[in-house]
Amino acid sequence: MTTVRDIQVGASRTDRFPIAGLIALFTAGFITTLTEALPAGVLPQMSSALGVSESVAGQTVTIYAVATMLTAIPVSILTTNWPRRHLMIVALAGFLIANIVTAISLDYTITMIARFIAGAASGVTWSILGGYAQRITPDALKGRAMAFAFAGTPVALSLGVPLGAFLGQAVGWQSTFGLMSGLTVLLIGWTLWKLPNVPGQRAAERLPLLHLLRIKGLRTILVVTGVFVLAHTILYTYIAPVLAGVGLADQVQWILLDFGIASILSIWLTGVFVDRHHRRLVLLSTIFFGAAAVALTLWSGNAIVDYIAVAAWGLAFGGSATLFQGALMAASGKHADAAQPLMVTMWNGGIGLGGLIGGILLAGLGSASLLLAVAVLVLFTVIVVIFARGHAFPHREANR
Repeated sequence: MTTVRDIQVGASRTDRFPIAGLIALFTAGFITTLTEALPAGVLPQMSSALGVSESVAGQTVTIYAVATMLTAIPVSILTTNWPRRHLMIVALAGFLIANIVTAISLDYTITMIARFIAGAASGVTWSILGGYAQRITPDALKGRAMAFAFAGTPVALSLGVPLGAFLGQAVGWQSTFGLMSGLTVLLIGWTLWKLPNVPGQRAAERLPLLHLLRIKGLRTILVVTGVFVLAHTILYTYIAPVLAGVGLADQVQWILLDFGIASILSIWLTGVFVDRHHRRLVLLSTIFFGAAAVALTLWSGNAIVDYIAVAAWGLAFGGSATLFQGALMAASGKHADAAQPLMVTMWNGGIGLGGLIGGILLAGLGSASLLLAVAVLVLFTVIVVIFARGHAFPHREANR
């Protein structure tokens, strides 16, 4: 016989924040981003070991992003009806294999193949991460759950890459990728143990791609996201040669730590204010990044300016994944799961182009050209966001 107490207990359980499952998703995002960005922290050592220039070694970031961009949409369509945990395990296995190969390879071609495999695994992970977090969480906590899951990205960039840079100098860059493989093994076990499985989506429920792109505001969100990430990747991937160009090569790990601390603060501030001030936070994010880029372009030889500007950049970037993802989900509504791979493609398109364009600029025009390019790109996003107040980044009142 069911009692009132049983009903109350059952209700309280369904309203709980699924922290154990979300830790798995958070860590998956962390590993995805750290695997992608780690070469930025160990670029000099990596280029020396592989026998290539820093600009060529930077293409290990590019090929990862290209693989993610190429696989996100087709893999999402092909695996629509797969149980989500099964798909996550396949993606994590891809990371495990790719990072093991990277850890033992001294051949540039083999390393690039491994990075492509890791990028394909990233396309799978990012295509399901946001929707997975929402589907295992009660309605009242979905926004918080998504922010928690996506926090793995800025935490990886904030703490993981600076730690990777330190470990790269202390124990070698290959050992750092080996440690990543060990973390992936632990995550696979945790995922099988604690992450609830949820069914895939019936193919008939998906809105065709061209119909998705007709949703008001969606294209603007995607463009702003791509350009913002492009600017960030140019600066982040080549921060070591940029600092070396102004005589601050010994400050790389501390500059990255400065970026990391500011990004962590940004994650917290975004979580506190995003529900009430989404548009204002997007504006502040682009404006802070723009101001940082201008300051670095004009006064990058001044260490104090560099630390202040990089802190502003960290504040801009830390919550950006949550802000842009939230805008996408609000604009696409019930089609958010289908729209997610578009965001993944655009985000990683920005990363891929950032590694490529940054490498070309560094090799052809020098490190100063990187800062000028970043400033121009970010100022473009500021202008677009200011005018995109209708459907892409509306005031709260516009959504009522």
